[in-house]
Amino acid sequence: MTLDSREVPHPVEVDLASPLFEQAAVYLKPGELSLLEEAYQYSRKAHQGQFRKTGEPYVSHPVAVSQILTSWNLDAPALIAALLHDVVEDTHITKSEIGQKYGEVVADLVDGVSKLDKISFESQKHEQAENFRKMLLAMAKDVRVMLIKLADRLHNMRTLTAMQPQKRRRIAKETLEIYAPIANRLGLNDVYRELQELSLSHLYPNRYKVLSKAVKRARGNRKELIKNVLGSLQDCLKDHKFEAIVSGREKAIHSIYRKMTTKTLSFAEVFDIYGFRVVVKDIPSCYVALGILHQRYKPVPGKFKDYIAIPKANGYQSLHSTLLSPVGTPIEVQIRTTNMDQIAESGVASHWLYKETDDTSLSELQTRTHQWMQNLLQLQSEPGNAAEFLEHLKLDLFPDEVFVFTPKGKIISLPRGATTIDFAYAVHTDVGNSTLAAKVNHEPAPLNTELRSGDRVEIITSKQATANPHWLRFIVTSKARSQIRHSVKSQQHEESALLGARLLKQALNDLKMEPDTIAREHWDRLAKEYTGKTKNEILSEIGLGKQLAIVVARHLLALDDNAETQTNAQKTSLVIHGTEGMALQFAKCCHPIPGDPIIGYLKKGHGLNIHTHDCPISRRAHNDPHKWIDVEWDPDSSKSFLVKICVLAQNGKGLLGKIATKVSAANANIETGNFEQNDSANYAEINLSILVTNRIHLARVIRNVRSLDEVTRITRLKS
Repeated sequence: MTLDSREVPHPVEVDLASPLFEQAAVYLKPGELSLLEEAYQYSRKAHQGQFRKTGEPYVSHPVAVSQILTSWNLDAPALIAALLHDVVEDTHITKSEIGQKYGEVVADLVDGVSKLDKISFESQKHEQAENFRKMLLAMAKDVRVMLIKLADRLHNMRTLTAMQPQKRRRIAKETLEIYAPIANRLGLNDVYRELQELSLSHLYPNRYKVLSKAVKRARGNRKELIKNVLGSLQDCLKDHKFEAIVSGREKAIHSIYRKMTTKTLSFAEVFDIYGFRVVVKDIPSCYVALGILHQRYKPVPGKFKDYIAIPKANGYQSLHSTLLSPVGTPIEVQIRTTNMDQIAESGVASHWLYKETDDTSLSELQTRTHQWMQNLLQLQSEPGNAAEFLEHLKLDLFPDEVFVFTPKGKIISLPRGATTIDFAYAVHTDVGNSTLAAKVNHEPAPLNTELRSGDRVEIITSKQATANPHWLRFIVTSKARSQIRHSVKSQQHEESALLGARLLKQALNDLKMEPDTIAREHWDRLAKEYTGKTKNEILSEIGLGKQLAIVVARHLLALDDNAETQTNAQKTSLVIHGTEGMALQFAKCCHPIPGDPIIGYLKKGHGLNIHTHDCPISRRAHNDPHKWIDVEWDPDSSKSFLVKICVLAQNGKGLLGKIATKVSAANANIETGNFEQNDSANYAEINLSILVTNRIHLARVIRNVRSLDEVTRITRLKS
């Protein structure tokens, strides 16, 4: 499709775009400005006849987005892409046409921002997740994609009142959960604050109105206080002949609302609705200013943060200290250099806005941003659906940070609540996957220990150790969660394939067919019939209960022209060692142990579940005969198995200790136990979960415990 970019636009639309051209003309070259004007005509023509919910011509939206980007001095390709960011989605213009006209860079930027409307999705949630994944991966290659998207979302939020209330709430929630944190992660504080404010006003309009009125009233009531504090800070610095720019700023309503909800405060109890900023010439001056202010005003203990020595992940640097003002109310003071102040407001956009300056902090910020985006690519490379990717992203976007040290003194930044396992994966994936134990500040610590700033953490690894799915219960970082899931899936796949091979061998033996006689060509033909799955994938599906071994065996038999099915074949049993891993599970309803008559049930997606023959729950729940597998115990198994017993005994001093001693004397370990008072105050029921090797071992434990005079009855619990 070709559009005549020279067509004279409607006078209203010329006025619409003229502020954009005026702002862009300040820093764009004449040739770039001409191309931008041409792109506007192209976009205007493409969106001809389309209108926004507000009643404005649709082209007003891409113009507004592009205008937001000019405030960050973004280059011509980004501004052109902003003007064209909806044409692929809303018109019949294609990415290749944009590439031919404006170059591949612009086409890639437009494609990164565009939604996936032409793909069929299972649900709106999945569509949202897939859109985010595509957009963020495009951002990982070029951060301008996200800058355009943030400007797009900012303008949409500014004009959201035209939407239906339900849609407003959905978009506001999405903005608060994803876009505002991304703006924060990229250091765009102004955008971050505005998105939070707009989201709150649409999510909770009544609360927002009440708080707005309260802030206006407080502004009047506290005007004199703020003026006095500001003057006092300025005088304090002048007395020491110290040059600095001091300013006061009202806290955003969302920030006040969050403080009220998290700390359960009323508005009257939130004193620091105003913050004060001290901007100085260089880094040493920051610490000098801090010392001067601390001499005059008492700092609140535990309320000092040094983000200059240890910057935030988004490159933010400043000294934060909460001081007691002359009238006794707490005030927050931020001390930073001019360059730090610029970066604090513009974040990653500083690369364009201040690229003339030779500032090392900008390159550090770019390095941090690049590292974060590479982490996104790493998350994407792991198997998993779009919803999982979005979950990882959300975890990664709320880093209230702690800073910990490796044994060699390297600082590692982690989100608040992070554990030693999160630390291990932050060091390296292989370290995380092989974690055996941990030390915090030279002392052994549980793997779920929450880390605090300043902790020194050492990870002890082992080649035999593997990622544990139980870690997912307490880890908080997206990298750890993603890598553990990937490792567990790989481990489960391998173990399921091994179990599947054993189940298939058993089924083939039942049919009087030797597994070794199955030719490769038979497996290849079978793989084609199973939608291109490999032999290993088919075996894994058998182990997970997704395919029945007997069905696959008969299928292989049918593919072998020389094989004959034996209808009167003797069935064989699968030997259970107890070390099969995640592909094989021992039912918690009956807790089978070696010596119990057992039977296996293939539960789809979960592998082989082992039950006792007399387990009533398994008989009631599973009645498909094709999924029952004959199994038997390996006579040489030495693994410990969990079993539950109930002890009824006369209540008395030291009863639990006596029982524990008898269990230990039988070389058994108690995993868990609970004490319940019987109807009669003289008796108690003690339920114990113990580890034994087989029924003979259990009988020895029961005999030992029964020898106590206090014990009246002891039984094994099976369901």
